[in-house]
Amino acid sequence: MCTTSEKYNPYDNVVSTVKHAASLLQYDSSDYEAVLHPERELKVSVPVRMDDGSVRVFEGYRVQHSTSRGPAKGGIRYHQNVNIDEVKALAAWMTFKCAVVNIPYGGGKGGIICDPSELSEAEIRRLTRRFTAMIAPIIGPEQDIPAPDVGTNANVMGWIMDTYSMLKGHCVPGVVTGKPLELGGALGRSEATGRGVMITALNILRALHLPISGTTVAVQGMGNVGSVSAKLLHMAGMKVVGVSDVSGGLYCADGLDIPNIIQYLSEKRGNLLKDYKKENVVHIANEELLELDTVLLVPAALENQIHAGNADKIQAKVIVEGANGPTSVEADEILKKKGIILVPDILANAGGVIVSYFEWVQNIQSVNWSEEHVNEQLKEIMDQAFKSVWDISQEKGTTLRTGAYLIAVKRVIDAKNLRGIWP
Repeated sequence: MCTTSEKYNPYDNVVSTVKHAASLLQYDSSDYEAVLHPERELKVSVPVRMDDGSVRVFEGYRVQHSTSRGPAKGGIRYHQNVNIDEVKALAAWMTFKCAVVNIPYGGGKGGIICDPSELSEAEIRRLTRRFTAMIAPIIGPEQDIPAPDVGTNANVMGWIMDTYSMLKGHCVPGVVTGKPLELGGALGRSEATGRGVMITALNILRALHLPISGTTVAVQGMGNVGSVSAKLLHMAGMKVVGVSDVSGGLYCADGLDIPNIIQYLSEKRGNLLKDYKKENVVHIANEELLELDTVLLVPAALENQIHAGNADKIQAKVIVEGANGPTSVEADEILKKKGIILVPDILANAGGVIVSYFEWVQNIQSVNWSEEHVNEQLKEIMDQAFKSVWDISQEKGTTLRTGAYLIAVKRVIDAKNLRGIWP
C-alpha cells in the first residue's frame, strides 16, 4: 500500500472534520470541545513467551473515544504500523459511524504493534490472551465491545471471549463481536462490511442515475472488506477491472475473474496477488490501481491512501470508502474540485458495526437470527442512512462526507449535552 507520511496524523483529520461540521451546525466551541478528546486511552506492555522460549514484549492500546450514546464499539488491529494517533482516530471514526447509522454505540478501538504474519498461531493466541487480561478492566458487554480488524479474525475474537469469560467466572459471549458461529457469532457478520460497501455503491450509482451492469470498478485491498466488496459488486453485474493487495495489483480491461482470485488467495496462507497469473491479466502497482480510469473506486486498504500527492491523478467518477480514513483532508478538497463524488467511510463501511450490533443484541437476549433476516435488517439500516446523508447534502449543498458528519456530529453532541458534564 502507499506509505503513510511521517507528518500525517489521522486524528488531525477527525478534529478538522468535526470542527467543520459543528460550525455549519452553529454549535459553540463549548458544545463540542469534549468530543474532540477521547474519554479514555490505555497503553499496555504485553509480555509473551515465544515458541523458541524467549520472552518478547509487545505494545498495545485500547482507546474509548465516546460512550455518550452507548458502550464503546470498535475493532482490535494487529499491525506493525499501529500507533496511538491511529487508534485514537479509528476510535473517533467509530463514534461517528455508529451515530450516522443511528445504532446505540459510542466509539472505541484497540491495537497491538506486531506483524501477525511473522507469528505462529500459538504465539498469536498467547499474545491475545495476555492483551485481553490487561484491557479486561475497561471492556465488557455494557462498556466496550471489541471486534475484528486488520490482522485479527473470528478465532482471535473467540480467544478474547474465552479469556474474558475465564476472568469473570462465567460465559460472556457479548464481550466481543465477530466471533465464530459456535461461540455466539452472527450469521452474515463476516461479509457484513463488504456487503454494506456494495449496498452503498449501488445506492450512490442509482442516486447519480448511473448504470450498474457493466460499470467498471477498481478495489484497493483484498482483505476481508475488499474481497467481499469485489465479490458482491461482481455478482451485482459490475465489471471489476482492478484489485490489489500489499504485494501489488492486477488489471484486466475485460474484467477480472474475481471468484478465481479469491479462491487463489484463500488456498494457502501467504498467497499474494504478485504471484497470481492468468491470461490477459496485467500486474500493476497499488498507485496505478488508484489512478485507473473507472467509474467506481473502492479504497479498502489502510488510512491515507488518497492524499495531496496523488488525489489530482484519481480518474474515478465515484469513490466509496471501504477502509477507515483512506482519504486525507487535503485530498478531499482536490477531489471536490475535480467533481468526484465520494461516499465517506463512516457511512460506506458501517455494515460491519451494524451486524456487530445485531450479534450483540442476539447474545444479550439469547436469541438467534437467520442470515436472511440479518441481511434484510442490514440493508434497511444502510438504505435509510444513505438517504438521510444524501438528502441533507443536497439540501445544504455539501459533500456527502460533510453531510454524514452533520448528522453524526449532531447526534453525538446532542447526546453529550443532554447528559451534561458530571458532576
